[in-house]
Amino acid sequence: MSEQHELILTIDHPSGLHLRPAALFVKTAASFQSTIRIANLDREGQPESDAKSMFGVMQQAVSQGHRVRVRAEGPDADAALSSLQQLVDQRFEAEE
Repeated sequence: MSEQHELILTIDHPSGLHLRPAALFVKTAASFQSTIRIANLDREGQPESDAKSMFGVMQQAVSQGHRVRVRAEGPDADAALSSLQQLVDQRFEAEE
């Protein structure tokens, strides 16, 4: 079993993780083999969702300023978390 890695990110995008930012987040997560899960730490009791699923990410109801925990497990877990960190740091201004 591979080691699980995690990261806490603060979503600074004005619309949070809705529509375009969520689509970019899912697209980035889906480009990796690792299992990636997301949980909104600012919504008490919110269970983790699949970060490769648009429905899963939207279900987290992440607004601007919310903190999310992203967990990755698999062969490219570190690279996946690094890419998601970069996407958030750039406020979802990724090249398309």
